[in-house]
Amino acid sequence: MTFIQALGAEISYIPVIEQPSAAPIVMLKALRSRDAAMPFIMLTVLIDMVAIGLIIPVLPSLVGSFAGSKADQAYWYGVVTFSFGISNFLMSPILGALSDQHGRRPVLLLGFLGLGVSFFGTALATAMWVLIAVRVVAGAMQANAAIANAYVADITPSDKRAKRFGLLGAMMGLGFIIGPVMGGLLGAINLQLPFFVAGSLAMVNFLYGYFVLPESLTHAQRKPFSWRVANPVASLRKLSQLKGVGPLVGVVAFSGLAQFVLYTSWVLYTSFKFGWGPLENGWSLAMVGIVSVAVQGFLLGRLLKIFSPQRLAVIGLISSALAYALWGAATQGWMMYAVIGVNVFGVTVAASVQSLISSAADSRSQGQTLGAVSALNSLMAVVAPMLAAPLLALVSHYPRGDWRIGAPFYFCSLLQLVSLGLAIVHFRRHRRSVHAARDADNAGQTKSEQDLQLLR
Repeated sequence: MTFIQALGAEISYIPVIEQPSAAPIVMLKALRSRDAAMPFIMLTVLIDMVAIGLIIPVLPSLVGSFAGSKADQAYWYGVVTFSFGISNFLMSPILGALSDQHGRRPVLLLGFLGLGVSFFGTALATAMWVLIAVRVVAGAMQANAAIANAYVADITPSDKRAKRFGLLGAMMGLGFIIGPVMGGLLGAINLQLPFFVAGSLAMVNFLYGYFVLPESLTHAQRKPFSWRVANPVASLRKLSQLKGVGPLVGVVAFSGLAQFVLYTSWVLYTSFKFGWGPLENGWSLAMVGIVSVAVQGFLLGRLLKIFSPQRLAVIGLISSALAYALWGAATQGWMMYAVIGVNVFGVTVAASVQSLISSAADSRSQGQTLGAVSALNSLMAVVAPMLAAPLLALVSHYPRGDWRIGAPFYFCSLLQLVSLGLAIVHFRRHRRSVHAARDADNAGQTKSEQDLQLLR
């Protein structure tokens, strides 16, 4: 998965469930307003991602202002990240089910309000426990990215959804380019300033959604709340039971965990290794966003014409494993940018693997299957801080430039190698099963021809 997808997965999970079609008359009446709703939701997602991107370069430094040492900073940053992740993982499916019952708009408004509370509360926090409490509440209140996807599914015919999901992804990427740069520039002035600006943007989004954003889910499409649906564990169980997926579930888990460890470690690692501050980290994260948007928006389609999804996944995992190792071994800041620029194939892993898993599911369970993939990624977002923070604390005492500070990235490289092994095993098994099925068909056809000749 890409850095941007990792961020999205951390803050959201709901299964996008296919809704029954509304009556034709209702559909005709709603058509114009639903078409007009697409620019509204795109602007909403853009503002949302800019606000989130604003705080990424400065949150570790803010945590550090309450910590007594680098090791304490790494530990408490892991706690703060974990507190948001576990709260969001448990509550996002419930918010998704509530959006099926009450509509997308009220749940989106709750999410914008939750972000505003989170940002303002973080800026005004005077102690570590306040910061943690604010993040727990914020994680429980919002699942904006996933509900935005459900919103687009509501207003878009099935044959146009891929294009519109791409537009939504482009808005996320653009927001992730703008947000970290703004956060770095503002954080260089004052550490709390990016949080006040992000909170203000969240409230602008709330007002925009309240007065402008139309509801996407008609009353005929709404479903009663069900605890059975609002359960990420059940989704994960069904994903593991999906035929034709096998070890690919492990690929999603391990590669996703590597990405989230990277996401958790990036700012503190560059601070310990190169002495970077919010400004330098903001620019580096913007570079990640630019490469991700360029690859997914322009290069991925061309690459898929040259390579099969299976081969592209293998190449991407190899590229990612090398990139993590090189990031960990980098001795100068410019090397981080160089690796970001050349790790083009690594950006394609998530799309390649997700397409293979989607192909293994039947047409009636696409939403549930991809929702389960999102749940698995969200679970990895919860696990990652528990691994990244101790690794950072363990190496925080080494001098700047020491190769051992890269321990979290070496761990990520190992995770990608495990993913690579699982992918190769799966593709070989799949190839053998296809050949066996083909041989069985040929044998059956030959026997039928022989029987026919005997009858003659």
